[in-house]
Amino acid sequence: MSAVRPFHLALPVKSLDNARKFYGEILGLEQGRSSDDWIDWNFFGHQFVTHVAPEIAGVKNHSGVDGHNVPVPHFGVVLLREDWDDVARKIADSDIEFVIEPYIRFKGKPGEQGTMFFYDYCGNALEFKTFKSDADIFAT
Repeated sequence: MSAVRPFHLALPVKSLDNARKFYGEILGLEQGRSSDDWIDWNFFGHQFVTHVAPEIAGVKNHSGVDGHNVPVPHFGVVLLREDWDDVARKIADSDIEFVIEPYIRFKGKPGEQGTMFFYDYCGNALEFKTFKSDADIFAT
C-alpha cells in the first residue's frame, strides 16, 4: 500500500456563517479558498469543504453500537491522544453537546481507542478517535 495521502470530503451546511463559527472558531481550523457557496478547510491535514445546501444538511439517523446510538452518517479523523484531548476540551468549553461523550472503547484489548461524537452547527455528525497505537487502527 502506498503512503497515506490527505482525503477530500465535501459536506452540506445550512450556512457558511455556521460553518465558520464551528470549524473556524470552535475547532480552530485554517480556512482555505472560498466563495459565496463553499469554504475549503484544513481538517487536520485533509481537504474538507463545506458547501451551502440547507435542504440536505443535518439529516440525522442513528445506529446501535456498543450500547450507544451512533449518528449515521458521520465523519472524523484519528488524532494523536494530545490532539484528541484538545478537541474534547474545545467541544466541552463550547455550546456544543456531545452525542457520545469522550470514552475509551476496547480497554486493554486490540483496537483500544478513545472516541467521541458530536454535531456541528449544521447537523453533520463527527467522530474523533485516538488509538493507543496506530497498529491498532485496523485490529480485529
